[in-house]
Amino acid sequence: MGPKHSFEFRQEAVRVALTSGLTRKQVASDFGVGFSTLSRWIQLDRRNPEKPAGQSDLERENAELRKENRLLREERGILKKATVFFAERSK
Repeated sequence: MGPKHSFEFRQEAVRVALTSGLTRKQVASDFGVGFSTLSRWIQLDRRNPEKPAGQSDLERENAELRKENRLLREERGILKKATVFFAERSK
């Protein structure tokens, strides 16, 4: 059996694996743990009912902001087209 890692160490590795955009293999290598060990920590973290709600709140807020951003981009595109239409019409 390998060395025991502290709870904080495992939590940080899981956080980096889920939020950094790096592959799990890369994160495992960076933290000096095995790929299967990191995967197990991630599975345990996802099943943990005592996980702070803050992370899920952040994920929910991020999804809402992405949706709002997409809507604003669509509206801006429509306004650009309308501006061109009315500018040509007024000539």
